Amino acid sequence: MANIDENGFEPGDRLAEMDLAAHNAEQAEAWAAFNAGKPVRTPIVFGTNTRYFMRAPRANPEGLDFRRYTEDPDVMFHALLGYARWSRFNLLQDQQLGLPDRWSVSPDFQNYYEAAWFGCPVEYRDGQVPDATPAYADAPERLLDRGLPDPSGGLMARAEAYCERFRELAKQGPFLGREIEVGLPGPCFGTDGPMTVACNLFGPGFVCAAMAAEPNRLHRLLEFITDATILRMETWRRRYETPFPQDGFGCADDSIALISTAMYREHILPYHRRIYDTFGTPQGRSIHLCGNSTRHFRTIHEELGVVAFDTGFPVDFGRLRRELGPDIKLLGGPHVGLLQSSTPAEVYVETRRIMQSGVLEGGLFVLREGNNLAPETPLDNTEAMYRAGREFGKFAA
Repeated sequence: MANIDENGFEPGDRLAEMDLAAHNAEQAEAWAAFNAGKPVRTPIVFGTNTRYFMRAPRANPEGLDFRRYTEDPDVMFHALLGYARWSRFNLLQDQQLGLPDRWSVSPDFQNYYEAAWFGCPVEYRDGQVPDATPAYADAPERLLDRGLPDPSGGLMARAEAYCERFRELAKQGPFLGREIEVGLPGPCFGTDGPMTVACNLFGPGFVCAAMAAEPNRLHRLLEFITDATILRMETWRRRYETPFPQDGFGCADDSIALISTAMYREHILPYHRRIYDTFGTPQGRSIHLCGNSTRHFRTIHEELGVVAFDTGFPVDFGRLRRELGPDIKLLGGPHVGLLQSSTPAEVYVETRRIMQSGVLEGGLFVLREGNNLAPETPLDNTEAMYRAGREFGKFAA
């Protein structure tokens, strides 16, 4: 940290010449107007996690890999702070840039956390995020034979232990003059969705085949997964005195991209309903769905009351807006592959096309990459998307 100055800048930072105070004031006003239902322009953000930073040489000059990062809470703690600093001084978006009032860190176990909790082994693969091997692919009912997993055991206990270590480290002093706040053990509180978890545990081939040929068998497994998930989420909310049901509850289930809407209604919707009705009030429900799941959106809105969709790709934003109407919040933007491999001019043109598709009707659109910024995406491209979003995302006063 010897090369970082008192304002948080490191030599070579992308935003070194930018008036960050002016940016922060303007983006805060844009978000306030958006949240009040009177947008002046579309907010623009980028979804990133440590996968992106690990593969960015300037953000990760020491070549830290996921094994070291994941297995050592001290390494994870300091890496999260370093990546947060890098993002705030290099990635142009509608968030507060520069030094924050205080830093916030929480344990990061990526999307294998539920499969690991159910007993799947975690593997580290070169250049990739950690992943879980389907432990029950050869005999799915072995999951039932094990009984409900301990809500506070396995990876959930590890997440809590990492939080405790983070709190100890945070007490050792500020980072760049700012205090460090340790958040909740996130893996304990959420879910990537029952079908996605089933695919992680048994493999997607079994899940889809059983859905068609052995639906009762699959339902027993999905019911078990949902029971365990709800028990875990309830346990940790009570432990941290987090009230539920809550406004604005959301979850995900990317694997529903594999099935038809008729199959979704019959086989997955009942479990989604249980989760939403347990943890969410009718107000502000949301869902994150990567992949080509837009055919399900109307059903999810009508059956579950979801009013905010974080989209992946491919997405026809104009058609989706016409289908759902102006009162539904949509988040999305250019394909991550295009952002990663195209030129800034091509990114600008594609962003303009999306903004002019009709998706802005009603104003409830947040421009972001679709979905999760890919490693080695050039910042020239993210900035081209940001410029086009500001230029073509304006609303009349």
